[in-house]
Amino acid sequence: MIKEGSDEGGGAGGSSSSEKAQQPENEIPGGKVLGKLGATTIGPGWTKVNCPCCVSERVEPLLLVKLGEKVRPETKRWLIRLIGAPQKDGGAALLAHPGEDASGDIIVVSAPRCTLLRATEELGLCKPYRNGDMEAFSYNDRDNFKDSDNMEVFLTLAERQYIVKYELDGLRAQRDVRIPGLSDDYTLQHRDNIWQKLGSAGVIKDTFPLHNPDQLKDLSEAWYSGNQLAQPLDSVNGYFGSSVAFYFSFLDFYTWSLLPPAVLGLSITYFSGEVQKEMVESVSGPQGTNVEDDSGPAVSGHMIQAVFSMLWSTVVMELWKRRSSSLSYRWGTLHLAERFAEPRPGFHGDLGVNPVTGRVEPLFPEWQRDLRMALVSVPVVGLFLGLVVLGMLCFYWGEAQVQHLHKDWDSLLSQTLLYMPSVLHISYTNMLATVYKKVAQSLTEYENHREESAFQKHLTAKVLVFTFFNYFAVLFHIAFFKQDVPLLRKRLGSLLIVTQLVNQVTEVVIPFLVDRFISAPHRTESEDDPQEDKFRNQSTLPAFPGLFAEYIELLVQFGYLSLFSCVYPLTAVLLLINNLTEIRADAYKICKLFRKPFSPPVANMGVWQIAFEVLSFVSVVSNCWLLLLSPRLQQLCQEGGMNSTDILLLAVLVEHVLILVKVILAVLIPDEPDWIRKKREHIEYTSMQALKQQVNPAAF
Repeated sequence: MIKEGSDEGGGAGGSSSSEKAQQPENEIPGGKVLGKLGATTIGPGWTKVNCPCCVSERVEPLLLVKLGEKVRPETKRWLIRLIGAPQKDGGAALLAHPGEDASGDIIVVSAPRCTLLRATEELGLCKPYRNGDMEAFSYNDRDNFKDSDNMEVFLTLAERQYIVKYELDGLRAQRDVRIPGLSDDYTLQHRDNIWQKLGSAGVIKDTFPLHNPDQLKDLSEAWYSGNQLAQPLDSVNGYFGSSVAFYFSFLDFYTWSLLPPAVLGLSITYFSGEVQKEMVESVSGPQGTNVEDDSGPAVSGHMIQAVFSMLWSTVVMELWKRRSSSLSYRWGTLHLAERFAEPRPGFHGDLGVNPVTGRVEPLFPEWQRDLRMALVSVPVVGLFLGLVVLGMLCFYWGEAQVQHLHKDWDSLLSQTLLYMPSVLHISYTNMLATVYKKVAQSLTEYENHREESAFQKHLTAKVLVFTFFNYFAVLFHIAFFKQDVPLLRKRLGSLLIVTQLVNQVTEVVIPFLVDRFISAPHRTESEDDPQEDKFRNQSTLPAFPGLFAEYIELLVQFGYLSLFSCVYPLTAVLLLINNLTEIRADAYKICKLFRKPFSPPVANMGVWQIAFEVLSFVSVVSNCWLLLLSPRLQQLCQEGGMNSTDILLLAVLVEHVLILVKVILAVLIPDEPDWIRKKREHIEYTSMQALKQQVNPAAF
C-alpha cells in the first residue's frame, strides 16, 4: 500500500520490508556507480532490486525525470521510494537514482530484469525461442527464450525505455496519500494516476528517454551521414522503436514505388508534344492555344497515366501490407496483446467500480462524452471546415484579379503575379492546419476517452477529415465544378513545388538554425563533465513533435499522385526528388534536433494504412471524371453517336469495372506471405496452449 506519511515514510510501499529494499546498490568507492556509459558520478547509488536474479554489476540509465525547480528534498526522496517499491506495495518495481544528491532536480530511472520480462509478456511481444522461431514471450517459460538473461540483447533500447514509461504511467494510488513536501491540495486520492497528479502539481516537469551517444553515432553514420541508399531499419527499430521504424520503412517503400509512375510520367511528357505544351503553360501561363486542341497522343497519354495511377495505388498498398507483416514478425510485434486496457493517464471521472473488470477506477458516462462530441467537437470542426471554404473563395477571387491584371499588362511582373493567389492560399492552408492540430488535440482531451487507442482514433479521425478537406477541396472544386483543367494543372504544380519547399524549411531548416545558433551553445560538453550534466543537456532539446505531420505529408502526396496525376504527369517525378531528400532530412531531424521520443510497439501503421487505402479507391472516381473532361475523348464519343448521358453512363461503367479490378487485385495479393500466416497461427496456438497450462496446470 502507498503509505501516507512524512519525509521518512511517505513512499509507495509503506511496509518496512519495502523500505528496506530501497537501500543503495551497485555503489562503488568515491560515490560512483556503474552505468551503461561507464563509471558515472551521479550520486550515492541506485535503489536496491527486489529480486536476487535481478542483481547486476551494471545499471543502464534509461529515462530522465526532470523535477520542478521548487521540489523539496523530502518530495524527491518519496518519489524515488515510489519508483523503486515493489508493485504489490503500489510502486513501479523500477530502479531510481537521485542524480547528484537529494536536492538536485533530476532522477535517473532504469529497470531490473524481472520487471522488464513481466512487461514483455503483458505487452504481448514476441521473442526468439530456443529453436530460433519467434514466439509470444511467457515469463514462466523465460529460460527457454534466447538471451533472456541479458536484457540489452533480449530487448531493444526502445523497448526497455517504453516499458519503464509504461510502468510509471501505470502507477495508481492504492489509498489516499499525502505527498511529503506538498500542500494538502495535492493529496492523492484512491486510484488517482500518480504520475499525472505529480505533473499537474509541478513536481514532475518532464520525463523522456535518454540517448546513448555511442549507439546514436553508429546509427547516424549508417543512416544519413554516408552515401548508402538503403536504410538500416533494424537498427532504427532497435534504437527508436517500431512505430518510428514503420514510418521510415513505409517512406522508403513508397519512395522507391514512385519510380514506375515517374518513368511513365517522363515518357508521356517526352513523347507527347501536347503534354509538353501543357507543362510549359502550367508554369508560364496560357500561350494563346486552348487545351481544347488536345490531340490523340496527348489524350492517350493522359488515359494511360490515369489507369496506371488507379492500379498502381492498389498494388503498392497491397505489397506494403505484405512487407509490413514481415517486418512486424521480425521485430516481434506480430502478436501484440489485446487486453482491456488500463485508463490512459489523462482520463478523469468520478471514482467507481468498472462493471467489466471489477477494478476501482475513474468512471465517465458515455452519454456525456457523446454530448461533448455533438455539442462542442462537431461544431468546432465544422467551423474550421468553413474557414477552409472561406480561404478557397478568397483564392478564386485573387485568381480572377491577377488574371484580369495579366490580361491588361501582359508583362513579366504580371506573369509572376499569376502564382501569388496559389502561394498565399497554400501558406494559409498550412497555417490553418497547424492551428487545427492543436485545437483537435484539445477537443479530444475534452472528450475524455478512457483508452489511449480510442483517444488516438478520434484525434486521427478529426485530423484526417480536416486534412482531406483542407488540401483537396480546391482541387476537387476546380475539377468537378469549375471543370477547368488548365487551372487544375497550374494549381497542382504550385502545390507540389511550394508545399514541398515550405515543408523542408519548416521541418528541417528552421529547427537546424535554432539548434545551431541558439540551443547548441548551451549544450557544449566535454569528456570530463559530470554524467548528470550530460543528461541535463538532452533536456534542452525540444520534444519530438511525433510522426503525425510526417504521415499527413505522405498522405497528401499519395493523394496528389493517385487522384490528379493524369493532368500533371510529372507529379511522381517531383515527389520522388522530394522524398529522396526527405528520408535523410527526417533521419537527421529525429537523431539530432529533438529529444529521443518514446515509441510504443506497433504491428503496422494503424489507421494511416486505412487512410491510404481509402484514397486509393477515391482515385477511381477522380480519374474517371478527369478523363471525361478530355475534349478528345468527348469528340470520339460524339463521333460514335453517343450523347452526354451515354458518355456519363459509360464513365460510370468504366469506374465500376476499374473498382472491380482493384478489388480482384487486392484479393489476388494476400495481405501477408504464406510463411508469415503460418508463423502467426503457430504463435497464436502456442499462446493458447500456454494459457491453458496456466489455468489448469494439472492437466499437463
